[in-house]
Amino acid sequence: MGVIDWFKRGVGEMMVARPDAAKSQVVWKHPDPTIPMKSQLTVEADEKAVFFRDGKVVKVMEPGRYTLESSNLPFLSNLVDSFTGGNVFITEVFFVNTREHTGIKFGGRIGHVEDPKSGIPVETMVHGEFSFKVTDPEELIVGLVGMGRAESFMVRSWMKEQVLKVVRDRIAELCVKNKWPLLDVTSGAYTEEIEETVIAGLGKHVDDYGIRIVRLGNFEVAIDEDDADNLKRLYTDAAYLKTVGGVGAYQQFAAGKAMLGAGEGMAKGGGGGEGGGGGMGGLLGGAGLGVGFGMAQMLVRDTSGGESLAPATPGTTCGKCNASVPPGKFCNACGEELEKKPEADGFCSGCGSPLSAGAGFCGQCGQKRE
Repeated sequence: MGVIDWFKRGVGEMMVARPDAAKSQVVWKHPDPTIPMKSQLTVEADEKAVFFRDGKVVKVMEPGRYTLESSNLPFLSNLVDSFTGGNVFITEVFFVNTREHTGIKFGGRIGHVEDPKSGIPVETMVHGEFSFKVTDPEELIVGLVGMGRAESFMVRSWMKEQVLKVVRDRIAELCVKNKWPLLDVTSGAYTEEIEETVIAGLGKHVDDYGIRIVRLGNFEVAIDEDDADNLKRLYTDAAYLKTVGGVGAYQQFAAGKAMLGAGEGMAKGGGGGEGGGGGMGGLLGGAGLGVGFGMAQMLVRDTSGGESLAPATPGTTCGKCNASVPPGKFCNACGEELEKKPEADGFCSGCGSPLSAGAGFCGQCGQKRE
């Protein structure tokens, strides 16, 4: 067999198709722009073939198998190379995958989002997956991929950036406008609403490139673990105090917790050295304990005899019935006249509590009056 005969046979048997190794790529460009007459073009069911000449789209081929010759595909007459006697087409062929591409992972920082329920800004993150498909191969190639050798990772990387940008904006907006507590958002209670809003918002960013985001999958909004614990405590405190004392009780309770925290800090860190002895360290330690005792006295007892977290109303103790009652001339529990407390004429050097006139010892820490 001569060289010319071998060449003719090779021309007749040439196949133009996407190789198996490139089936997962969004866009794959046929490496050779010279295609012999009567070559066999195969376009798979999940792709389209786009023919270019001189930077312009000549034809988009639907799935199927074709013999490339101008007699059955008239558009090929514009691609024939006259220098080869009409035996070769000069064209760039791109194969574009049109199936839904799933499992594209994304994730990143949303930023500080104010929790509507507590008013506290919380560091928020998001991660998950999304899927997309190509709706217009021409726009994808011309507008985004370009005419060079296409790399699918570039398309996916760009898509991840767009999804994260819209997710970041939409989640913050939804939480603020709808007053969604962040703990409810992180629990997945609003997953469908977030998905619908994000997909709708992505349209204006990707439509011009012939791409559509189909769905979000397995995505999760998360917040810092310490922030989550703080929010849970705040929610619990607010829910309880709402049932026992309203806004005033909540304010008193919040202030009391702050005082107790400060007292514990001074008691633990105020001592000088291991013994936590005298001097300024001893004074701070005693003051811390005094604050703690003061907080303990703010607790009131319920009818069953157990402790309640509701703050006691500042007042006095009746000497007749021992009830804790608001300040006044008479006890609102038994009607007896309340004893007038002696005015304080000093402060304990140990815990800083006020000392009444004539007191020899501190009623809070027991230290002898100096």
